[in-house]
Amino acid sequence: MTVRVRFAPSPTGIPHVGNIRTALFNWLFARHEGGSFVLRIEDTDQTRLVPGALDAIIDSLRWLGLDWDEGPEVDGPYGPYHQSQRLEHYRRAAEGLIAKDAAYRCYCSPERLEQVRAEQARRKEPPRYDRRCRNLNEDDRAQEEAKGTVPVVRFKTPLSGREEFDDIVRGHVVFENETLDDFIIVKSDGFPTYHLANVVDDHLMEITHVLRAEEWLPSTPRHLLLYDALGYAAPQFVHLPMILGSDRAKLSKRHGAVSLLEYRRQGYLPEAMFNFLGLLGWSLDDRTEIISREEFIRYFSLERIVKNPAIFDVEKLTWMNGVYVRALSPERLAELLIERLEEDLPPDVPRPLDRDYVLRIVPLVQERIKRLDEAAVLTVFFFVEGPLEYPPELLLGKRFAGKRDEARRALESATSRLPAVDRWEHDALEGALRPLAEELGLKAGDLFMLVRVAVTGQTATPPLFETMEVLGRERCLARLDDALHRLT
Repeated sequence: MTVRVRFAPSPTGIPHVGNIRTALFNWLFARHEGGSFVLRIEDTDQTRLVPGALDAIIDSLRWLGLDWDEGPEVDGPYGPYHQSQRLEHYRRAAEGLIAKDAAYRCYCSPERLEQVRAEQARRKEPPRYDRRCRNLNEDDRAQEEAKGTVPVVRFKTPLSGREEFDDIVRGHVVFENETLDDFIIVKSDGFPTYHLANVVDDHLMEITHVLRAEEWLPSTPRHLLLYDALGYAAPQFVHLPMILGSDRAKLSKRHGAVSLLEYRRQGYLPEAMFNFLGLLGWSLDDRTEIISREEFIRYFSLERIVKNPAIFDVEKLTWMNGVYVRALSPERLAELLIERLEEDLPPDVPRPLDRDYVLRIVPLVQERIKRLDEAAVLTVFFFVEGPLEYPPELLLGKRFAGKRDEARRALESATSRLPAVDRWEHDALEGALRPLAEELGLKAGDLFMLVRVAVTGQTATPPLFETMEVLGRERCLARLDDALHRLT
């Protein structure tokens, strides 16, 4: 059997990490088995479609490198791959179910259904359709049709028996039919519900395995009933574990960004996100955290998917992203930083940035950056042409607090010593200032912090003397003079 799996998103919102984790697991299984990964757009709920959502879905998949073998922009032998273009398939399936008395037209108005639900709630019963139209005779149906009522189509769920199936993650699962209602398979606008559309399409597209979120587990008995009534063979089901926040509550916006593209905007690398999502509900062993794309494909198996909820820990993702940032070549990181810095640096910084200059900065910050959106704050002083903006108190810090004259004398000494340095290189600069600290009776770190703030406007920077080397003699001396004037 050739494995065929599908990712079937609905363009009713921006894709979140749970959606894309499902896509990733489908993609990994297809690539591991040498099968096909199908992208199918479930756009039958026309009232909830969100402009731009489809583009965001495709953009998210491409950012992670999840290419599809069949689907939009690729096509394939089982198209079309938008459900809104496949209505004839669903119409024929629904008509066939009605003909064999496995489904029926329901004429109940929304107002009546709301009244039924209210009465059930009053009696503390679970809300469900009361099957009023299930056994209407021809005369009753004719009367409803004469009123101009547009019906929905409901599946005629057996009133007894059970649905059983073996889920690769959940094991043997049993649902009693008496707990199910007569669910809608075609809405009044003629569009199918998810239940009918996905069953028909999975059959026609020869999908062998359905990997989807745990939230769809209660719908599976309905789908099995439809498979049986339509005479289809059911695929193998794999319900993936839920994703929770670090507080073990359902993942939501309060846990941080939930849109995948928002994480991209924050400066996470696709390689890190791929690695992180791949471990949300699957593991290679009990210790390995950093796994390459090739290793995921080689070792991925459905049997290693766990039942327990996966924890989306943003701190772990950020740590992992830092690992991938440090593994980048300087040239690649420079490319990424230029793109990010040109977006984030103050508007008065000249663009385009000089690639060779950025490449000199990369070794100073590569060990410090965990997310690309940190780059501008960490490096802005490398690019500002004029005086830096910072309060004089920052120069004084704890060591020179209330001792402005002492700080001024120390800075004067540094400012007079540095012009004599022949080679404006980090070792020569340190060789000039370290003995000066001893001459002034200061700890080297205190003098260096004073100089650091003067030339960068910050207290936490890349190594001081390497930074001064990149900034250059003229800019450093000008900033030292400016700092001296602030203290005078």
